[in-house]
Amino acid sequence: MEKSKSDLLAEVADYYSVKLAEHGATPRGVDWNGEESQMLRFEQLTRVIRQPRGFSINDLGCGYGALLDCLRSKYQDFTYTGCDVSRDMIIAARSRHATSRYVQFVVAAVPPAMTDYGIASGIFNVRLGHGDAEWWDYFQETLDVLDRTSRHGFAFNCLTSYSDAERMRTYLYYADPCALFTHCKRRYSRNVSLLHDYGLYEFTILVRKEI
Repeated sequence: MEKSKSDLLAEVADYYSVKLAEHGATPRGVDWNGEESQMLRFEQLTRVIRQPRGFSINDLGCGYGALLDCLRSKYQDFTYTGCDVSRDMIIAARSRHATSRYVQFVVAAVPPAMTDYGIASGIFNVRLGHGDAEWWDYFQETLDVLDRTSRHGFAFNCLTSYSDAERMRTYLYYADPCALFTHCKRRYSRNVSLLHDYGLYEFTILVRKEI
């Protein structure tokens, strides 16, 4: 890789810290357009969860903890760990959820422990000045992290390479959904779902493990 992984993560952390400072603990503060699309995104990602209660979950790239709000509206009796490389995001998340039980937020690129499920929303989109090969190396390493820290399965989303050309931006990474489906199928599990039908310029992949 042209730069070390720590340098890459530091650049990403700085990018999101600036967004948070500009827009606060809102969808725009984590570089999404608005709350409606954010909730639609979470609906896809949480489809990996098969237990109505009593599960544990890692939220990798948790931002200010918006996914936790979605989880609370759907599930009961779960434990949650949010991880983010931006210290400012973790401070915001801890402030928003200061009274929450069975919840922790940590500054980290790797979850501190294995949980039943892992979710990563939006962390593969903003590559800044990193090339395709360098970003793909980081992408694969992070998927491996999700795999080894998730007992029952994990889910993640990406901007799609099927996006309209005039809408694509050079600082963003657009992944090939078919190639990623194949990668996950061959490397992680036989039970993989590709969701590319919910109206956004992105897709979601669910990886379910046989236990």
